[in-house]
Amino acid sequence: MKRKAAGRARAVLGAVVVVCAVTTALPGAVSAEPMTVPGAASDSVAGVERISVAPDGTQGDGDSAGATITADGLRIAFSSSAKNLTPSNPVTFEKVFVRDQQAGRTTQMSSNTSPIQRPVISGDGQYVALWGQLFRDTKVLLSQVSSASTIGVNCSGLSCSQPSLSADGRYIAHVATFSRPPSRQRIEVRDWRADTTQTVAEFDHSVQARPSISGDGRFVAYQDGQTQDVFVWDRTDNISTGPIEGPSRAATLVQLSQDGSKVVYLSGSDTYVHDESSGADRLVPDVRGLAIDPTGRHLLYAPHDANAPSLVLRDLETGADEIVSDQPASAGTDAVSAGGREVVFHSTAADIVPGDTNGKSDVFIRRFS
Repeated sequence: MKRKAAGRARAVLGAVVVVCAVTTALPGAVSAEPMTVPGAASDSVAGVERISVAPDGTQGDGDSAGATITADGLRIAFSSSAKNLTPSNPVTFEKVFVRDQQAGRTTQMSSNTSPIQRPVISGDGQYVALWGQLFRDTKVLLSQVSSASTIGVNCSGLSCSQPSLSADGRYIAHVATFSRPPSRQRIEVRDWRADTTQTVAEFDHSVQARPSISGDGRFVAYQDGQTQDVFVWDRTDNISTGPIEGPSRAATLVQLSQDGSKVVYLSGSDTYVHDESSGADRLVPDVRGLAIDPTGRHLLYAPHDANAPSLVLRDLETGADEIVSDQPASAGTDAVSAGGREVVFHSTAADIVPGDTNGKSDVFIRRFS
């Protein structure tokens, strides 16, 4: 894959391998048998369906949001404060759940910390990562979906945040901070099976940095919040290239596609889709890009026009748009399955599906024929 040469000097870039202690459960992390609930398996027909539901199919009794979906569209991870999504749910804080659409069941992931932002599910649906507050710091936790057991992710700093998972869940890109209050930070890739950590980039500031890792764990797109630049690091060749947006634009990272071919970033009121092979940028004007599907072909975006639908999916090859939601709705990264077949989102609107009377934010899936 051809890469652009680096266009701007970086503070510290490279691959420093740090051998860490054997991965252990973090304080407060627990293992438990998965809480699963039966339900009708998805019939995969085109349309929209609410997935944050109780075992009998009734609506959740709390707010649900932050959904991410697997490449095949069969599993969705989301956070919720609802207490009726599984048969036994005694804790009162926000939790992470995984909905298996094929099996028609919901599993509660075991952790005693609430997610700060949306959970992240691996492309194969086997692992879920979240970051939450533990005592004075934030930590990244990894849960195995089949057992709901929680694994602590070793971090070289006091805090870890902003996890991004490879397709098999083996590699976790995250941000580590090193002082309290934070004054410097590092983007790292953790291979929890090999018990090693690689440094992607270091910054002598605490302005937001965020990574997005490819499905095979080779490439990491990341942003330097202070310079407002986006870069791509090649884990195999140990090369960091960029800024991909060029020297004259400020940029904010959205997402790297799982196949590593496209990087979505924001600049001003516009969205750009950067092709890593050719180095070309495609402009999608006056919209906010939210996610790209694993193949890099379909872009989920929110128009800035208040009179337009809230969420739209664009086929970048044909230019065709499909409405995901014409009611107020929100979505984030990893919200689109491969080929753009399904999109997950959340909304407080009461007329997306019939019988929505809970007055809460619910999680939905939109399927296209």
